Order: sequence, then C-alpha cells, then structure tokens
Amino acid sequence: MMTIQELNEIKERTLKTMELRLQKKDTGKHVLICGGPGCHSSNAGEIKEVFEEKIREKGLDDVKVTLAGCFGLCETGPNVEIYPEGIFYSRIKVEDIDKIVDSHLCKGEIVEELLYEGSIEDGNIKPVSEVDFYKKQVKIALRNCGIIDYENIDEYIALDGYQALAKVVLEMTPQEVIELMKEANLRGRGGAGFPAGRKWETAFKYPADQKYVICNADEGDPGAFMDRSILEGDPHSVLEAMAICGYAIGADQGFIYIRAEYPVAVHRLEVAIRQAREKGLLGKNIFGTDFNFDIELRLGAGAFVCGEGTALMESIEGKRGMPRPKIHRTAHRGLWGKPTIINNVETFANVPAIILKGADWFKSIGTEDSPGTKVFALGGKIKNTGLVEIPMGITLREIIFDIGGGIPNGKEFKAVQTGGPSGGCIPKEHLDTPVDFASLGKLGSIMGSGGMIVLDEDDCMVDIARFFLDFTVDESCGKCVPCREGTKRMLEILERIVNGEGTPEDLDRLESLAETITEGSLCGLGQTAANPVISTMKYFRDEYEAHVYEKRCPAGSCQALLEFFITEDCIGCTKCARNCPVSCIEGKVKERHVIDTGKCIKCGTCMEVCPVGAVIKR
Repeated sequence: MMTIQELNEIKERTLKTMELRLQKKDTGKHVLICGGPGCHSSNAGEIKEVFEEKIREKGLDDVKVTLAGCFGLCETGPNVEIYPEGIFYSRIKVEDIDKIVDSHLCKGEIVEELLYEGSIEDGNIKPVSEVDFYKKQVKIALRNCGIIDYENIDEYIALDGYQALAKVVLEMTPQEVIELMKEANLRGRGGAGFPAGRKWETAFKYPADQKYVICNADEGDPGAFMDRSILEGDPHSVLEAMAICGYAIGADQGFIYIRAEYPVAVHRLEVAIRQAREKGLLGKNIFGTDFNFDIELRLGAGAFVCGEGTALMESIEGKRGMPRPKIHRTAHRGLWGKPTIINNVETFANVPAIILKGADWFKSIGTEDSPGTKVFALGGKIKNTGLVEIPMGITLREIIFDIGGGIPNGKEFKAVQTGGPSGGCIPKEHLDTPVDFASLGKLGSIMGSGGMIVLDEDDCMVDIARFFLDFTVDESCGKCVPCREGTKRMLEILERIVNGEGTPEDLDRLESLAETITEGSLCGLGQTAANPVISTMKYFRDEYEAHVYEKRCPAGSCQALLEFFITEDCIGCTKCARNCPVSCIEGKVKERHVIDTGKCIKCGTCMEVCPVGAVIKR
C-alpha cells in the first residue's frame, strides 16, 4: 500500500536522475530517443542500443540514454534530443551515431549537418523548444510524452504523477472533484465535446450497486494517432485519471477498450497497470483509504463503429459491436445496465493536470467556450507531418503554415479535412478560423478526435468525399437502414461522377440522401457520414458540376476524366513512345509527338518519363 510520504520519496529520488533532460543541471548529458510510432518503426530501438554501446566504449559514465514517447515531428524521424542544451537531431541513422558521440558527447561540438533543418536561424542554433514546430504548442495531454521513460512508473511519479489521485482521495470529496471538473469545463476530446464534469455528475447522482469507468481508446479515424501516442508515451496519465473518475462517481472497476492493431500501446498499458498495482496505486485501499479501483484491458477487433459508446459497451459485454437505441443515458444505464462513464484517452490525460493546477489555470488556456488544448494528427500534403498540441483558439492558418510548415513542392493549399470520416472539408477562405468546437461547427465540420488532413491543388474534392464515404460504407455495422443502404447509394453516385458518368439529377440525389441519412441514422457514425459530401458540395460545388456537365476533373486527379496531351515543348526524344505500355504515342525523332487519346489508358507513364515536362494532363 502506497502512502503519500512514499510517493514523495520516489519523486525526489527519481527527479535527481532526470535533472539533465529537465534542463535543471549542466553537468553530463542525457540522450532522449523518440520511441513514437514512426520512429519506433524506423529502428529507434536499435539506435538506442548502439548509442549505449558507443557510450560505454568511450567511458562516458555521465551520459544517460532513454527511449521516450513520441516527440511529435514524425516527418523527420528517427529523432534524437540531447540535454541539457536541447539540441535536436533528425533523420538519424545508425551510421550517424559515431559522429554524434565523438563530436557532441565527447568534445561538446554540435554536429550541424545532422540537426533538424529548422534549428539554425541567422547562424544560431535554437533549442528544440524554440523551433517553429514546437514554439506555438502548449502541452497538457502530451506533457510527459517525449520526456519520460514510458515503462518506468517512477519517472511518471517524479513529474507529479499520482499526486492528483492522492489529492482527491485524501483531501477531497467526490462532489468537490466533480465541481472542479465542471468549473474547468473540460469538454470531451473524442468528438462531440460534451463537458466531462457534467457527465461525471450525472453518474455520481444516479444510485446503483455497481458503476464503471471506460476509456475509449478505439481510435479508428484514417490518419489519426493521438490516443496511440499518449498511451505509448504516458500510459500512467490515463490510469490515474480513470481512478480519479472512479472515485468521483463511486466506481471500483475500469476498462480500457483499445484497438488490437495497437500492440505496442497494449504492451505498455499492461506494463503500466502491473506497475501501478505493485505500488498499490490500483487495487484495494488506495493510499490507505477504503477506495478500491482496478483496470482491465479489452481489445477491439478493428470495427470502426466500436468507437461509438454504446457499440463499444456491447463489444465489452461479448456481443457484436452494434449501437444501441439511445433510450437511456449511458451515465444511467451503460455497461451491463449500470451507470457508466466513457471518455476518450485525451480527455482523461487532461484530468490529473486540472486537479493539481486548478480550473482557473486550465481556463486561462484556450477560449471561454473551449478551454485548454487539443491534440491533432497533422497529415496529408504538409511539410511537418506529425502530432501537435495547440491551445484552443489558434487559427487553422497558424497550425498549417506556422507549425506544419505549409504545403510542400510549391503547391497551393486547397482545403483541410478535420474530424475524420465524420468531419468536413474547410476551404482556404476560412484559413483564419479559430480552432474550437463552435467555430468548426459553423463551417460544417467538427473537431472530432483530432485528425487533420491537409489537401493541395492536386486533390479532387469529389474524390476526397468518395474516399471517406467508401470508408464509412465499409465500416457501417448495418443495423439501421439509413446508414446501411443510404451510404451505399451515395457512394455509387460519387463513383459514377468521378468516372464521368454523373448526371445533374445525381447532384440532387446526393443532397436528398445526405439529409435523410443525417436525420434517420441510429448512431453518430451514420448521422455524420454525409459530412464530407455536404461540406465539399457547399464549398466546391463547381468541381462537382465540372465532373457532371463538362466531364472534366479540375484537379486532374480522376483518371477516367483525364486526357494527356503533348505540348510544343516536346523535343522529340521518343522516351514517351518507347515507354508507353499500349503504344499509343507516335512521332519522329526531334519532332513533336502525338497521343492517340482513343487508345490511351491514362496510366501517366509518358508524363513521368518526359525529361522536359512537355506532357500535361487536362
């Protein structure tokens, strides 16, 4: 059984070993290696081993090496940070390690050619916290990711871990915890943005012999990996928050429902749960009180619909994951008919910090209606792909261009899709929109769990809508007719349009079906399935009309509508003709060549091999 004195002793003892990376000490060095999803798959483990081997060979006893959670900047991985200076090396390969050890760790000479390119400004080397990708970010949910050893509970404790749980169990009543959460106005980070404190209060007030706490870690949006990074980099923050929620509502059992496709996160959660039990931070009589709380893992089988709360509970109960009719509130009748609180990973990750620092601190970040921060997974046509945590109220322009670095290859920004398959596409005229629940909602999009896909001039918005609807059709559970049949009919219409077979009536049918599906579907999956179509028809209707009336794709993306053409810039090198798989290009040496469009299969090979860019698509 852990006591508060023992918790503080662990904190003080472990802090001494972390002073270098926390920049509280100037002697010695600490090498932090990103162990996030991208870097993990790019040999981060081997890089750590080689660093340790080289450091031993050099006899550098004052240098420590730690594999930490995700640094966020996935585009440049594998990433390495060296403290106390905060030097940021990127795209590190095993063969680079000798140079870093010999120059930086032995001689104190920074290896400039291996630095992250944004680290040098006017000849000066900036610490990692000052590079453009990081300097506008505010870390709450990700506060420990990239800093602590995710499999060492003592390092979590050293950074105030489990202090919030001790505070609520030893000093606060359940009502006081709930009032604090209500005052902070932490809104759910999983999609709808419902205030967590109000949800907890509903379960607290409803009498029952058993209550449950569920963490929804069934992250399924294409391109989203926010929850995964928190669970892999700071699993104890979620365990602590679930225990706090259990204390507040009167529950003694928690479940983390996590995708089986996240084996690394599952393993690190298993380690964290075992460590917390061993120290008495989960289980019976926590901190010597009569409060009991334990957590179990439940693995999902990959069904996107199980991210919906009622379908998730059906799955935990051993049934097929399909949504329930919303007759009762989950906080009244949820898992096995008992009061249940479901919050997602990021929502829970905010809780310990709010308990320790207070509601006023939390509300000082973000906006009045949307306090705090939000984690986004930046992907698509953007230079700095990765994970960012920004204060609510920052604009889309700041996220995409200041933090994300803008659009690569000189292309023009076209739109950003937020909220995953349930979200909408926001065009460039709304780039200065602040990112908060209300502002995104007014544009026909949602915050969602935090996916943010950037699109450029080469993306066809009709095809983007088709892509997300194809995903939704595949993931529909089939329980209700509007979603099961309606989304299929919409997909068929979109496929006809991108294949050049659309009719004016198809545009009317899309709008009518979108309204029916939104109004008539059983769960949030169906109710928001049409959002990508609704938003693209609203902001990019001219592209739909070009596909239907002119049989033309303005972005030059839809293959069935493409036509390849050789311009007068042709030098007659014959490369296009020699590489054409169907021999549809004719022309003599040093003369302009011509494509027989009747035979062309639109593969694009001619454009790829042309040395002077004389082949265009239109």
